[in-house]
Amino acid sequence: MGIFVGPGNALGQSIPIDEAEQHIFGLCLVNDWSARDIQSWEYQPLGPFLAKNSVTTISPWIVPIEALISYRVAAEERPQADPKPLPYLSSSSQQPAAFDVKLEVYLQSQQMRDTSTPPMPMSTGNLRDIYWTIAQLLTHHASNGCNLRPGDLLATGTISGASEGSEGCLLEKKHNPQPIRLPSGEVRTFLEDGDQVTFRAYAQREGAPRIGFGECTGVIVEAE
Repeated sequence: MGIFVGPGNALGQSIPIDEAEQHIFGLCLVNDWSARDIQSWEYQPLGPFLAKNSVTTISPWIVPIEALISYRVAAEERPQADPKPLPYLSSSSQQPAAFDVKLEVYLQSQQMRDTSTPPMPMSTGNLRDIYWTIAQLLTHHASNGCNLRPGDLLATGTISGASEGSEGCLLEKKHNPQPIRLPSGEVRTFLEDGDQVTFRAYAQREGAPRIGFGECTGVIVEAE
């Protein structure tokens, strides 16, 4: 998920957690593609670096934070063994800190498109499964005085749930020893040239309108 900054903060000033959402204009979908072959050798000791430096795809419009107020939900409980957030990331507000937004990922190979085979559902998750709330992400980013400016875009990173089928990336699905078999008979452990990945998301509940985020779609093309 992408977080577009609204007013922002001055250089050297932080953003208190209870004021964080006042600095969020809206949300969109983000696919910050990972070059896993590069990542496999650079992540120790650098961590994600040039592997995240290839391309980023976002959905076509921004959903204002005000439009999602009706979809507030409590954040998922942290495991008992995990440390509690530090005080600056702990809100005194009683309102729910997460949002009930359904997340879907689809995969369609070039062969599937050539034969008009529909995209294969790969994952179904929810924004409420995020480990750090969007308010916590923004507050932490500005905690050292980093000046966030109107229009800046922050990305949450992969959102995965605890249940099978809610993994937000193929690398996490690889914990299953069996490769993924597509309707075309092809198998995948990593994405290949011609593969099209599509993110979709929507908020929906009884008594409120369905709000869609549009599609975040990209195709892997052969390197020149």
